[in-house]
Amino acid sequence: FFHFYAGICSALKLTVPSHTIHGIEGQPLHLSVDYNFNATASEIQIIWLFERSQSNPKYLLGSVNQRVVPDLEYQHKFTLMPPNASLKINPLHLSDEGNYIVKVNVRGNGTIAASQKIQVVVDVPVTKPTVRTEPSSGVVEYVGNITLKCIVDRGTRVAYQWMKNGKCLHAGRNYIFS
Repeated sequence: FFHFYAGICSALKLTVPSHTIHGIEGQPLHLSVDYNFNATASEIQIIWLFERSQSNPKYLLGSVNQRVVPDLEYQHKFTLMPPNASLKINPLHLSDEGNYIVKVNVRGNGTIAASQKIQVVVDVPVTKPTVRTEPSSGVVEYVGNITLKCIVDRGTRVAYQWMKNGKCLHAGRNYIFS
């Protein structure tokens, strides 16, 4: 963002992660944001907003010259990490998945502003799998089939891979996957 005031060029640069941030449910998450500018500043304002798809952005917290003004509803969950504009979310819940918008305003000889969006995805750790056999008594060699069912209670983006003696099993004459 470049703004011109009385013939002087002032730039405010916001540096945020360029990729989607993956956090783990129940753990803290740190959204790293840095800013720099080449102007003299009398006031530096930082604002954090949160938006889920199809909903209006919600104010989380803001600061002027490092004095933080939280939204009282969220003050125990979100923390601003001065001197930069980083945000700490603790603890992370599934409902925290969405876009976080950071806006920085610098007032000096005029006002320069910049904002960036950070996408956050919340992952739920996969629980220990349980394996059930049908029939539970097992089968006699060369007679009948056995079905092995693998079940996990919780987890996002679960992928299953069956192995025998440390080697991956593939579908074929003896193995059918569903």
